[in-house]
Amino acid sequence: MKNLAILFCATVLITSCSSSQNKPEKSADPEIYAKTITASELKDMLYTYASNDFEGRKTGQPGQKKAVEFIKSHYVTAGIVSPITAGDYFQEIPASYFNKSGIEDSENVLAYIKGSEKPDEIIIISAHLDHIGISGNDDINNGADDDGSGTVAILEIAEAFKAAKKAGHNPKRSILFLHVTGEEIGLLGSRYYADVDPVFPLKNTVANLNIDMIGRVDPKHEASGKNYLYLIGSDKLSKELHNLSEDVNKEYFNLEFDYTYNDDNDPNRFYYRSDHYNFAKNNIPVIFYFNGTHADYHKPSDTPDKINYEFLETRTRLIFHTAWELANRDERVKVD
Repeated sequence: MKNLAILFCATVLITSCSSSQNKPEKSADPEIYAKTITASELKDMLYTYASNDFEGRKTGQPGQKKAVEFIKSHYVTAGIVSPITAGDYFQEIPASYFNKSGIEDSENVLAYIKGSEKPDEIIIISAHLDHIGISGNDDINNGADDDGSGTVAILEIAEAFKAAKKAGHNPKRSILFLHVTGEEIGLLGSRYYADVDPVFPLKNTVANLNIDMIGRVDPKHEASGKNYLYLIGSDKLSKELHNLSEDVNKEYFNLEFDYTYNDDNDPNRFYYRSDHYNFAKNNIPVIFYFNGTHADYHKPSDTPDKINYEFLETRTRLIFHTAWELANRDERVKVD
């Protein structure tokens, strides 16, 4: 009887250990990593990126070259690799492609985190790195909101995904952080990526989240004091993407989503006026995040001191959460 008792206890112990080992690992909490996105870090980066030293970041000009080096150095420091070749973060675009006088060779900047389960499926998070340069009266157009805000947002989102990876929570799908040049002269950097040299096949690209001006408040929303974003394109190719976006917002933030500019009859035609369009035209679902225009749009007065950094932090966290859901859901969002 004594031996039977020992055998019974051993069996229970083994079964218990085996059961414990077979329990599925608790899924990662994205809020932990979203909180690494902070207003202070966004502000520190933007005060550099939208400073006079960058001379308005006009495509192909010395200030734009400083901008791409700034972005690259951030990824190198963070240990986020390039999908091109080791150490080479620049997708070179020859001046002939721009076909505009005075525009020199330029480059997109690419970095990525490889997915753990579906590495060939890609989520692209994009923003344009260029601006309009120096005005005729030698005033520098710093472009803090347009699109310094989108640029630094991507850098913070990339750091959040990297923090998750270090903690053992790699995204299931790959994330491409795509900083495009030539937006201000015709969406040419994103067009080059999509039409000439897609580093990842477009058929494998699940969605594009495009960030262009998310640091300010437009006149329509000033009185309410409530954080908001204009969303454009979320339902045009995939109702599933639109619903996912809505669900993420309701679960974590409850921002006001304004779809005014998503109207097919919107006279501003913003759906066609930022880099997401070069993905949408290739049947890739998109969301364009936008705070609307303001009095400082395309003027030297678009400076970093006018950014609402608390709003920028929350908006950036929202986009991170949306990318997290896209990257980690079981099935890629369907194109309608």
